[in-house]
Amino acid sequence: MGRRLAGPRAGLLAGAVFALLPQVQRYAQEGRSYAIVCALVVWATYLLVRAVASRDGRTWVAHGAVLVAAGLLHEFAVLALTAHAVAVPRAAGRAWAGAAAVVLGTVAPLVVLSTRQSDQVSWIGRPGAGALAGFAGTAAVALVCAAMCRNTTSRVLRGVRLPVLALGLLVLPALLLLLVSLVTPLYVDRHVLYGQSGTALLTGAALDRLTWARRTRTAALTCAGIAVLALLPVTLQLRRPQSRVDDVGAIARAVAEAGAPGDGVLYLPARRRVWSLPDPGSVRGLRDLALDRAPAASHTLYGSEVPAPVIRARMLTATRVVAVSDPAGQPLDATPGEIVKRRVLATYFEKCGTRRVQGARVTVYARPGTC
Repeated sequence: MGRRLAGPRAGLLAGAVFALLPQVQRYAQEGRSYAIVCALVVWATYLLVRAVASRDGRTWVAHGAVLVAAGLLHEFAVLALTAHAVAVPRAAGRAWAGAAAVVLGTVAPLVVLSTRQSDQVSWIGRPGAGALAGFAGTAAVALVCAAMCRNTTSRVLRGVRLPVLALGLLVLPALLLLLVSLVTPLYVDRHVLYGQSGTALLTGAALDRLTWARRTRTAALTCAGIAVLALLPVTLQLRRPQSRVDDVGAIARAVAEAGAPGDGVLYLPARRRVWSLPDPGSVRGLRDLALDRAPAASHTLYGSEVPAPVIRARMLTATRVVAVSDPAGQPLDATPGEIVKRRVLATYFEKCGTRRVQGARVTVYARPGTC
């Protein structure tokens, strides 16, 4: 896209910038859909650029098909249509509208089905000051870059400008999701990871303009070198387990070392049961005191748990309990089951010791006088 819209050097610089962005580096490593969705949205946008230039119906079909694939992997990919809408010239508006209608119609059933599983994202809170400041700061930098390359227009596309397309990708999907989150919290920056392609395009085009001018070339290259060196510690940190919210390997080892055959195990809250799924051997011999049906049997991510009175009765039969919980300071779930777990531990058990690992606490509880 950078080569087609602003020339070979801008394209090369945009690609280099994209690979260096910390958010891109992080999600390129994770076994979730975000990197694939980002790639598909970028390819769909590139096909949009080609379709507008060539006015070829087959390219429009390919554009729609790739964006449908992205939307089926993560429905928020369709928010990229907002960026496409502002970038497409009027002459191509009808063709784009037809492709967009197909995309929305195909992804709509997934949206309807996903509303039945809204509890899976119930942990998302309304955007905080940090999220808003991060969005505003990135948008401000992007606006500066857009101003620097405002006269950058593709040699092929009449009326299509890189600043409009790139700024739309970066700002519009995230802004729309932020506004929706004021009513129904859904905003997480990775949900619109593909917006970073806009950051890369704008930065690449701006660097191209700076290095093209002889009087600014040295300063631009110096700043770019400093930026790469400044990102080196971030790059190294992102490749360590400690960069993750939780280190499931360390959690599994801590549980295995804390528990003994016959001990009970509790997850506070229940969704933290996923920490033991990658290594089932870590809880072998332990009794899951709250489990009703395992994740596979219950068709859920975390498994289903028995009612609160049954949890209480099971806990009272245990002599020792290994509690796997969030780090201190995290909000506590107010469901009956979670309240019972905390109340029984506080009333009938004493804390023997806690091991803190990345993203979790593993605490051993025992009956008074038996630690």
